Amino acid sequence: MEGPGEAPGPQPPHPEDHRIRDGDFVVLKREDVFKAVQVQRRKKVTFEKQWFYLDNIIGHSYGTTFEVTNGGSLQPKKKKEEPTSETKEAGTDNRNIIDDGKSQKLTQDDIKALKDKGIKGEEIVQQLIENSTTFRDKTEFAQDKYIKKKKKKYEAIITVVKPSTRILSIMYYAREPGKINHMRYDTLAQMLTLGNIRAGNKMIVMETCAGLVLGAMMERMGGFGSIIQLYPGGGPVRAATACFGFPKSFLSGLYEFPLNKVDSLLNGTFSAEMLSSEPKDSASVEENNGTLEEKQTSEQEKEDSVAEAQESHHPQEQETMEIVSQDPEYKEPKERGSKKDYIQEKQRRQEEQRKRHLEAAALLSERNADGLIVASRFHPTPLLLTLLDFVAPSRPFVVYCQYKEPLLECYTKLRERGGVINLRLSETWLRNYQVLPDRSHPKLLMSGGGGYLLSGFTVAMDNLKADPSLKSNASTLELHKTEEPAAKKRKCPESDS
Repeated sequence: MEGPGEAPGPQPPHPEDHRIRDGDFVVLKREDVFKAVQVQRRKKVTFEKQWFYLDNIIGHSYGTTFEVTNGGSLQPKKKKEEPTSETKEAGTDNRNIIDDGKSQKLTQDDIKALKDKGIKGEEIVQQLIENSTTFRDKTEFAQDKYIKKKKKKYEAIITVVKPSTRILSIMYYAREPGKINHMRYDTLAQMLTLGNIRAGNKMIVMETCAGLVLGAMMERMGGFGSIIQLYPGGGPVRAATACFGFPKSFLSGLYEFPLNKVDSLLNGTFSAEMLSSEPKDSASVEENNGTLEEKQTSEQEKEDSVAEAQESHHPQEQETMEIVSQDPEYKEPKERGSKKDYIQEKQRRQEEQRKRHLEAAALLSERNADGLIVASRFHPTPLLLTLLDFVAPSRPFVVYCQYKEPLLECYTKLRERGGVINLRLSETWLRNYQVLPDRSHPKLLMSGGGGYLLSGFTVAMDNLKADPSLKSNASTLELHKTEEPAAKKRKCPESDS
């Protein structure tokens, strides 16, 4: 019991935070395949050639495994005890097994008839095992591999997990690596570590990775501190950021600023009138960008139906507009009133966006950012040399590029410019391992590359560089210091002889 004068301790997490609610963003997982969707009632979702509705997952805990039943309904899967190794009949080797396609008595028509009767995938797998003439002759490892293969084909098992940086980066790298500039998940982890991303920081980020890097920074900062995102074009693209499902409290410290206004901000010629001349607000532009990306995605995934295409760009557009506008009273087009009300609402959102741009400009003008992260498809040298002026001394910066040649040029320019120390160009090497009893080994397939990182720390520029006379005197002094004494010069030949 706490006394009346004692301060209350930290509150435990609310149990509802671990439950799936309507409108939440979740990640569907099947084996090693992921897909991010928004939970909505009576919305058809297609995943791995299976269609279903997400109504029944509402109220369950994250990490629950569901089975797709008839009618597209999801039912929680009950855990079943696996048979022990003592009850299994297994052979000693597979040398006498001939894969001629005649070992299975069930035909495709028989399997289709079982599916039409509504028999679950688990029972179909069991019948395949019983009707296989070579199953009992296989080794125990081969039997496990056979069962795993058949379960993947006939059992529609889906696990619903909570979005995180690791899961979303794995999903994007496997499904659409081009949208994140082929940034591998271990490279993203290195960026967060080298950039010292933590709560309370004031960070600058310039990225064209669909908002994945931005979302990773927001997750690590936990809603404390401020992030200034510099974006090219008409507005920032935050499709991946929307998949995190951040609460509105996280958005108060998120600012955006157009990249084409950075030079005027450095020169001191920036004014509020420059923002009012922009043709479109970033919310509408970002909506169009998100729609375009989703159309490209639907073209690549031909097995998805038209219903999934509508489902895929509806949540991302909705969350994207919500993040940029930061207006809880924003209404869908169907809910809008007259055209006059829509124009007034659009003007209000533009004015609010303009205020946020001015706040971002004020933060950048202080030139005391705690770090800089660059991960874009543009050449890193001009970006980094310009944005370093906004970073305070003794602060880290990290630049990502898919290729090392642009970073080598950037490395050379930084050495010539000065003002940085501990420059390091690195590439991480990743290989996955299979960890199973008596058969743990590296996997045969591995990633060829996850990109390159250039990292370092900013320091205060030396005053000698500003005064040429002092620089020449200092260089002469250094020459005298490094010159070897005459006595040592005479001793060297004697020691060699």
